[in-house]
Amino acid sequence: MPLGARDPVTYHRDFVDAYRPNESYLLPQRLADELYQAGRLAGQQPAGTYARKVFEQLLIDLSWSSSRLEGNRYTLLATKELFERGVDGDDTDAVMLLNHKRAIEYLVEGVPTEGLTTAVLRNLHATLMEALLANDNALGTIRGTVVNISDTVYVPAQVPAVLHEMLQAIVDKARLIKNPVEGAFFLWVNVAYLQPFEDGNKRTSRLAANIPLMLYNCAPLAFLDVDPSDYAQAMLGIYALQNAAAAVDLFAWTYRRSIKKYAVVKSSFASPDPRRLRYRPALEEAVRMIVLERQSAAAAVEGVAHTEDKAPGFAALLAETLQSLGEYNCARFRLTSTATREWVEAGRPM
Repeated sequence: MPLGARDPVTYHRDFVDAYRPNESYLLPQRLADELYQAGRLAGQQPAGTYARKVFEQLLIDLSWSSSRLEGNRYTLLATKELFERGVDGDDTDAVMLLNHKRAIEYLVEGVPTEGLTTAVLRNLHATLMEALLANDNALGTIRGTVVNISDTVYVPAQVPAVLHEMLQAIVDKARLIKNPVEGAFFLWVNVAYLQPFEDGNKRTSRLAANIPLMLYNCAPLAFLDVDPSDYAQAMLGIYALQNAAAAVDLFAWTYRRSIKKYAVVKSSFASPDPRRLRYRPALEEAVRMIVLERQSAAAAVEGVAHTEDKAPGFAALLAETLQSLGEYNCARFRLTSTATREWVEAGRPM
């Protein structure tokens, strides 16, 4: 309906109060179970393992997608370049993106140890909105608590108390939800609907939705390819009617996109060769002996005391490493490009 034809509405706390974790469902239960099975990391792993495996890609995807839904004008490529430079300047769009980056870093580092708490949500908001609010005292602060002398909007004294109460209720119920996908959806729609902060509620809700997914090692939710008008429609269904149907459709579609993408990202990073981890110091020393001192590979193996009987596979790993050594990858052995080039031009003597 056109805006002028809509009836005014207020917040309905029954949307939270009537919800019973593991008995009530905002997502259809079968859909929640299906998405959980599709998105979870197999095996018992420490909380946050999945997010750490896809961390670099997640930083770009979620920062850009969430900021784009707020009207940010940066392209995906420009976002990548910004993160590589790490320069803020006075560009509001850049600040928004870099704040997202720091907030995601905070989640990945803090959630596995702190879990889901109101303090985490408030810190998340403070990180997302730094330098974007007129009053720094509003960062992480429940709205109505901070009042400027110039404010003309009257906030009844009981409003902040009710917001505190409802935010705590949302967090408490989300912590009890056993299906992390349902928990993610519950947090996403309810933090946005409550609007506990002066500004930045929707972006806080998007990142908060990832907390249950991180705790249960599910694929993160990056809101990939979501159209801003579709997102607004989904939110309006909650705000105006407490009807989650459009939000369910949007969430399921974009989470399936995330599941597929991060499964590919995760599988593209093979587990490190355990021999390289175990033999790393000796390997570096042996490579330097061969390149700088022109020792033979056999002499270097003897020199670092990693013969086959003492260090199975070391000699083969050394030979493999020397075959691929070049000017472009020599720094890891504390070799200069000049010394490496001279060794290569000499025919790789080993």
